Amino acid sequence: MPTETRPADVRPPAVGEFRCEDELARGLLAADEYAFAAVYRRWGSLVHAMATRSLGDTHEAEDVTQQVFLGAWRGREGYRSERGPLGGWLVGITRRKIIDALTARTRRLTLIDTVAHDADGRHREGTPDEVLDRVLIAGELSRLPRGQREVLCLAFFEDLTQAQIAERTGLPLGTVKSHARRGLHRLREGIEHGRADEAAA
Repeated sequence: MPTETRPADVRPPAVGEFRCEDELARGLLAADEYAFAAVYRRWGSLVHAMATRSLGDTHEAEDVTQQVFLGAWRGREGYRSERGPLGGWLVGITRRKIIDALTARTRRLTLIDTVAHDADGRHREGTPDEVLDRVLIAGELSRLPRGQREVLCLAFFEDLTQAQIAERTGLPLGTVKSHARRGLHRLREGIEHGRADEAAA
């Protein structure tokens, strides 16, 4: 989680601690970073456990946990105490982020599988170079770190802008730009290396 918003980086109040959920909710709505830190300390483990159990991947669970609390901070004005407790609101955000993560995972795997099937010529005709490009792209995408792969897939296959990707994923815009830049660099290097290997074969 970025330094500027990560609750663990915020020092607790010098005197006392938030004693009840209502106090935490009021503090969060007032954009109190100490309250946000306390919210994270209180529910961070629960959110991470839910994500790990549903996704079966600790790295993805960490991403989801980050997105949940970033989403809670940015969307704090949407919390209404009359609709339920703060913990329940966070659980609801967690479930939505888990669904988004599972959907994104399925979409990535489907895209890669589709490209791979297209490349063998059974579903789409193409020149040998086009087939090679599709195979290389699918392979290199699958090897990228999850964050870079997701950003590139959203940009290429859903035609989203970097701002839209940031909104969809809950990632800071700077992180999206960094993932896109590094992912494109690694993708280009991998494809060029694959072409060189093919030419030498």
